Amino acid sequence: MQQLSVSRLFDGATWFDNVSVVIEHGLIQAITPATGPVQQASLVPGFIDVQVNGGGGVLFNNSPTPQTLATMLQAHSQFGTTAMLPTVITDSIALMQRAADAVAVAIAAKQPGIIGVHFEGPHLSVPKKGVHPQQHIRQLSADELALYGRNDLGIKLVTVAPENVSPAQIRQLVGLKVIVCLGHSNADATTVQAALDAGATGFTHLYNAMSPLTSREPGMVGVALADPHSWCGVIFDGHHMHPLAAKVALAAKPAGKLLLVTDAMSPVGTADTEFDLFDGKVSRHGDKLTDKEGRLAGSVLDMAGAVRYAIQSLDVAPDEALRMASLYPAQFLHTPHLGRIVAGYQADMVLLDDSWQVLQSWIGGQQMFHAESA
Repeated sequence: MQQLSVSRLFDGATWFDNVSVVIEHGLIQAITPATGPVQQASLVPGFIDVQVNGGGGVLFNNSPTPQTLATMLQAHSQFGTTAMLPTVITDSIALMQRAADAVAVAIAAKQPGIIGVHFEGPHLSVPKKGVHPQQHIRQLSADELALYGRNDLGIKLVTVAPENVSPAQIRQLVGLKVIVCLGHSNADATTVQAALDAGATGFTHLYNAMSPLTSREPGMVGVALADPHSWCGVIFDGHHMHPLAAKVALAAKPAGKLLLVTDAMSPVGTADTEFDLFDGKVSRHGDKLTDKEGRLAGSVLDMAGAVRYAIQSLDVAPDEALRMASLYPAQFLHTPHLGRIVAGYQADMVLLDDSWQVLQSWIGGQQMFHAESA
């Protein structure tokens, strides 16, 4: 049994002062008034990132192994991430299968923080492919369906372009217990709405690589903003969307429907300034990643940085920014044991200082990061 006493606790809904959290067998057993000394910091629910390509100097596409997953999680845990969907961008079916095998091994071994997999592609739109390799963009086939139908991968999320994946196919994916997101698409609003009606529930990196909102053709952006039921991942790094565009999304979507995501690449948690992506190089300039054509190529954003940006640059209330990083992703992924600090939930927690910097993080009560050892 562990006990952690803090000056402030946010349980996902309410702030409490001077409390102790009792943890046993990886679960939160009780929250009680503190009776002794407390740490002067804020304990909040662990962050859940549904789009993580890499970190710690490794990229999942380049090395789809359980060790890569462990390295990624360790890198991101210092920034408050306690659960993630390692993300495979458009690639060959053989690479996708190797990535799935690595996730299955990690989940079977109860590797901390790995809760599923996100296949971002390969069923995307060539005009909106971004840095995804065109040679691997393809139609949905029996091979991919067999992969998406596996029952050993935890949470399965697939991003598709609805002009290339029909409503019938989306219903088929949903029947395989796949969470379907829409993205990398040039579809018109009617096509996007049909995909939502067929069971798609989310949008991948809102505004980026999707047909824009105009006065007479709302595009994917328009449907994403207008639909009250779907979730949208947002990359709050100051590069993927203008602050005003971010504020439009915050105003348009109901509370609970925007999720902070990183789209993080391998340099997160390192000083690396360059890495290989397929046949090219991606370069880091400060906190921005671009390929040789100058296109954005993921990010070096971390979840704590996204929370800080929401609070400090977009005037999002701290409790709402924290929910965007924890509770709302948990609801989107249908993981009712994550996203809160209440009795019965998994003890995934982050300790933050007054500047929203991470001091410590825990997964299932196991300490993953301590700032003094960084």
